[in-house]
Amino acid sequence: MITAAQIRAGRGLLKWTQGVLASRAAVSVVTLNMIESEQVQPRTRTLAAIRTVLEGAGIRFVGDPQEGYGAILRPAPATGSAPAQKSPARRTAPG
Repeated sequence: MITAAQIRAGRGLLKWTQGVLASRAAVSVVTLNMIESEQVQPRTRTLAAIRTVLEGAGIRFVGDPQEGYGAILRPAPATGSAPAQKSPARRTAPG
C-alpha cells in the first residue's frame, strides 16, 4: 500500500501534474486530488493503478511504519549502447 504523501512525492519527482498522473492511471483528476489530500479512502485497484504507473516511470516506494515512508526516483536506463572506445593509436619511431 502506498500513502497519499508518497503519491505526491512520486509525482513531484517526475514533475507531473495531477492531470498527467490521472490520465496515465485512468482515474479522474478529482479522484486523484481527493486521494492526495486524504479526503477519501481509495479503492485498492485505484491505488494499484496509480502505483503501477509511477513505478513504470521510475519511482520506487520505500519505508515502513517505524522509519517512515518515501519515494525515490531511479536513474533512467541507458538507451542504446555506448559507442566502443578506440584504443589510442601508437606511433613507433622509424628505424
